[in-house]
Amino acid sequence: MPGFEVRTTARCVLVDVTAEVAGEVARSGVAEGLAHVWCPHTTAGLTVNEAADPDVALDIAEALDRLVAREGGWRHAEGNSDAHVKASLLGSSLTLPVADGRLALGTWQGVFLGEFDGPRRRRVEVRVRPW
Repeated sequence: MPGFEVRTTARCVLVDVTAEVAGEVARSGVAEGLAHVWCPHTTAGLTVNEAADPDVALDIAEALDRLVAREGGWRHAEGNSDAHVKASLLGSSLTLPVADGRLALGTWQGVFLGEFDGPRRRRVEVRVRPW
């Protein structure tokens, strides 16, 4: 399956995976189309946001921690209910444009894997299709 593995280093962290997604797009050989990026995990998600300033990713992770407390009187017994909620807030997939054989993001945009139950090894799958 086209994709890659990410090793996360903290319980709640956003990891910039733009280069890895761009590499999968380049290897696909598709000049114009769509890249579907999928995270097959229930306590991790994907998002697009500013990648120029690493503090943005830190701010997002910290904001999610404030919004969804780890100790929240959850019913789920595994102790990671907050991670499931955070992953649902981000979502498990992205559909991104491909132009001229490259990932077509805005000037400051990057693709991030949101880890909410780490550290772990995560898989990100990428499928690229022409228009």
